[in-house]
Amino acid sequence: MGPLGSGRDHGFLIRDYEPVSVGTWREGGLEAKVAAAREELAHCLACPRDCGVNRLDDERGVCHTGRWPYVASAFPHFGEEDCLRGRNGSGTIFFSFCNLKCVFCQNWDISSREAGQELGADELADLMLRLQAEGCHNINLVTPEHVAPQLVEAIAIAIPSGLRLPIVYNTSAYDAIRSLELMDGLVDIYMPDFKLWEPESSRRLLRAEDYPERARTAIEEMQRQVGVLKLGPDGLARCGLLVRHLVMPGHLDESAAIFHWIHDRISPDTYLNIMAQYRPEHRVPGSERYDDIDRRPGRHEMDDAVAAAGRAGLWRFDERRV
Repeated sequence: MGPLGSGRDHGFLIRDYEPVSVGTWREGGLEAKVAAAREELAHCLACPRDCGVNRLDDERGVCHTGRWPYVASAFPHFGEEDCLRGRNGSGTIFFSFCNLKCVFCQNWDISSREAGQELGADELADLMLRLQAEGCHNINLVTPEHVAPQLVEAIAIAIPSGLRLPIVYNTSAYDAIRSLELMDGLVDIYMPDFKLWEPESSRRLLRAEDYPERARTAIEEMQRQVGVLKLGPDGLARCGLLVRHLVMPGHLDESAAIFHWIHDRISPDTYLNIMAQYRPEHRVPGSERYDDIDRRPGRHEMDDAVAAAGRAGLWRFDERRV
């Protein structure tokens, strides 16, 4: 079912939407956010790793990122959800490095190494404005968890310079609440991928045993800030929460647990993307240690995942089989 797949969806249409960051700027709130962002970088607790390094002095912790983020690529992306890509694409900015260490990472070539180039706040702001000039429907910040403070600095430059697009925070959900609070009033659309439910699975596959707890806390904060996903008359997302779930082979019980939690603790009206894009990558292929996930999910597993979402009471969902 797509975002406008039934009559019920029309209760989530919104007109004349102004990106929330524009209002924050107009009310004079950007300067305080930039000050708080820089303070966070001085003793970095920007993500749940809590490294405590001084990134203002270019010190680096688990994410290997110092004062400025590395940008691997930026372009209009046509592979995102229909409500993000539209006709002209989602203006994606892919950041290198990551605060998770997923053994199956499909982007390991940029998440585990120094890819692209470091960009300062002015350069990041210019990049956002360039994507807007190319006709993109939104600014899509991919893997922002470890560079949230620097993004605050860039957004605070881009908005007074004319940026008027919704900002998408495209995250693994391994986010610190303090960083999400920085993004409050800047981000229009939160798009977390709630990967796994069990701490043991998360320790083994993500190298973060606390991932499920952190993800739940983060998604609750995202919902508090932006509510359920709302679309414009053109079917494009304007604001709200869109949850992704990458179906892992052999982990359907965890998928079902995530779906029930979303229904019970977030909202039955949560927009959910059930994704079949998992494939063995990075450390998985040929490894005896990870032979249980050394395959794509089967068609029956995807069917079962979609059925589990329906049984949980969710109804606004896509299933991505490509």
